[in-house]
Amino acid sequence: MRIVTINTNGIRSAARKGFFDWLPRQRADIVCVQETKAQVEQLDESTYFPKNHHCSYYDALKKGYAGTAIYSRHPPLQVIRGFGESEFDNEGRYLEYRFPRLSVISLYAPSGSSGDHRQESKWRFLDRFMLHLQALKRKRREFVICGDWNIAHREIDLKNWRSNQKNSGFLPEERAWLSDLFERVGFVDAFRVVDPRPEQYTWWSNRGQSWDKNVGWRIDYQVVTPGLADRVRGARIYKAQRFSDHAPLIMDYDFEF
Repeated sequence: MRIVTINTNGIRSAARKGFFDWLPRQRADIVCVQETKAQVEQLDESTYFPKNHHCSYYDALKKGYAGTAIYSRHPPLQVIRGFGESEFDNEGRYLEYRFPRLSVISLYAPSGSSGDHRQESKWRFLDRFMLHLQALKRKRREFVICGDWNIAHREIDLKNWRSNQKNSGFLPEERAWLSDLFERVGFVDAFRVVDPRPEQYTWWSNRGQSWDKNVGWRIDYQVVTPGLADRVRGARIYKAQRFSDHAPLIMDYDFEF
């Protein structure tokens, strides 16, 4: 099973950069997209609903903002939009495809970098979403939660960790939240199962020469339930082409639908 996740920073922008030409060559079973920044009625079917895929979009009420999508070669039993918190569901941040033994979620967690009010929203999200994750963990199925979590977990997950310890995305409380998710609740950072190396980044600021100098952050994850941890077979961050300021994270699992 191959799953791809990418924050496109605008699905129409990514399309102009060749994303939908690249996608079929990946032979992915499921593709999770975040930050679509579009309303579904703005997207023509020939481009934005890939052939032979079951496609769903979950748009923010605010136009040109946030939003998630999933494309799947396998028909979902159920499509779930939102996790029951209107502040974040109105921004289209959570889209789930439910299959017989597995759920795959496209998640776009809030960023707090644009001001204190956004960081306060991020804290509310983390509080509510932890409760939701704990509820998911109790279900008798496997979960893959793909997306832009907007937190770098450890020092090896961003280039300039020393100077970012007071910045949103690497605050001690945010990092502790992820540690709690992995260590107490029991979810697994699937990428780190197979790749322990430093400097494996998925996002680069548009400021300066971050991309050229590989001054990045690893904030895009595939977080899985423990039953999938020993089924991770490979991971790679695709950087040969650029579709947005994030790179696609491609992961393979020993799992059959």
